[in-house]
Amino acid sequence: MVQLTLRKALERAGITRYELSKRTGIQYQVIDNYYKNNVKRYDSYILDRICTALDCSVSDIIEYKK
Repeated sequence: MVQLTLRKALERAGITRYELSKRTGIQYQVIDNYYKNNVKRYDSYILDRICTALDCSVSDIIEYKK
């Protein structure tokens, strides 16, 4: 199972969902869905913007659990 760990990444970075929304230019509701792990299909553009804003890699915000 693939699971988003954006919540942990934001805590490590010390920023809010609102701040991430402003930094990335992505609507707050979209960020909120990624934060709450309510995403069925992952958009590579959004993942790229989030990783750029947080200065991290995709593996820092997505994990795979068996």
